[in-house]
Amino acid sequence: QVQLVESGGGLVQAGGSLRLSCAASISISSIHSMGWYRQAPGKQREFIAGITGGGITTYVDSVKGRFTISRDNAENTVYLQMNSLKPEDTATYYCRLDDGTGVHYWGKGALVTVSS
Repeated sequence: QVQLVESGGGLVQAGGSLRLSCAASISISSIHSMGWYRQAPGKQREFIAGITGGGITTYVDSVKGRFTISRDNAENTVYLQMNSLKPEDTATYYCRLDDGTGVHYWGKGALVTVSS
């Protein structure tokens, strides 16, 4: 059973930064892709950033230039560096792993609150 554990959430003022981590219980070096999603209260979960096994990254427009996704295969960890945070970034952030066969796994989430 694959487990993903997010950490690094918290309360930050607008304009501040946070770095989220997602530690996987398996080696991620050959994983098809991993990504970060978020869900604000009353809203659907949305994709915000992804990274393939080859290191190709994608972002939703609302976070481009502010968020950076990266992976450390040696640590089996994916990171999300979030800069210039805005109140509208407040959400629970989830890590997702796709194994390339149609199976995906989710972490339990990390709450990020950005105060104005």
